[in-house]
Amino acid sequence: MDVRVLRYFLAAAREESITRAAESLHMAQPSLSKQLMELEHELGCRLLVRGRRKLGLTEEGLLLRHRAEEIVALFDKTEQEMAGVGARNIAGTVSIGGSTPVSVTEAAARVRMKWPDIRFHFHGGEEAEIAARLDGGSLDFAVFLEPVDTVTYEGLALPDVANWGVLVRSDSPLAERDSIGSEELRALPLIFHHRAGLQRRFARWARTELEKLNIVATYNVLNGSPVPFVKSGLGVFVTCARPGADELESGVCYRPLAPDLVIPYALVWKRHVLLSRAAGQFLEQMRDAAGSPGR
Repeated sequence: MDVRVLRYFLAAAREESITRAAESLHMAQPSLSKQLMELEHELGCRLLVRGRRKLGLTEEGLLLRHRAEEIVALFDKTEQEMAGVGARNIAGTVSIGGSTPVSVTEAAARVRMKWPDIRFHFHGGEEAEIAARLDGGSLDFAVFLEPVDTVTYEGLALPDVANWGVLVRSDSPLAERDSIGSEELRALPLIFHHRAGLQRRFARWARTELEKLNIVATYNVLNGSPVPFVKSGLGVFVTCARPGADELESGVCYRPLAPDLVIPYALVWKRHVLLSRAAGQFLEQMRDAAGSPGR
């Protein structure tokens, strides 16, 4: 497979039209159609559903789009890194997935002050997808809540922390409290993060066993507001992101936990991987800010 043809395929998938994709690629439409048909022949499967009004993807096409995005991103990243080897100036893109706490953005700003040709790409998404991109090499770093997998990744504890609390219905007796304790939460249906490590940490805070918590639903990354989950009566929503007043709808309120449940963030990168010069500069700044050599 040629990376160039993968770019053609991604353009067609993005534009949902071979004509528009050809225009964006500055090439003739018949030539693009021929390249895409040859790609389907090479892979031995149909990738595109050619409808009257728009182009769709088959199941195989959806899989290829996901893989092609990773391959193209890794190819571009490698190309940038190779161009920077031996250069007196440090340039390139540092790709970071997951959360973006203050220490990360401040370190990025310091790197840019010293090396203005270094760029940053911040990639959001589900934790499993972030981890897959980190493992595949299209991301240099990821920021996760502790605990992290120290067998697969090297890690650096960050000074940033997440203070946890709950979203409850305004007509709940809990809404009259200034904070919510572990005893109350042990008896309630909970909507909690899906990661087992975070669930175990929450169980320790609640002074109970994980199996005894009534976790009725889990989430990874929410697309949209958590408020509908709470208003529906499904459960109280345990979250590390305190919403602003303008984010909360009527009928829902936020209450902190007591005692505080504070979980730090960690910067992770894959073990036994040679970081680019640009990524190395960023890591150096992060280590200075954390006052730690990592683990």
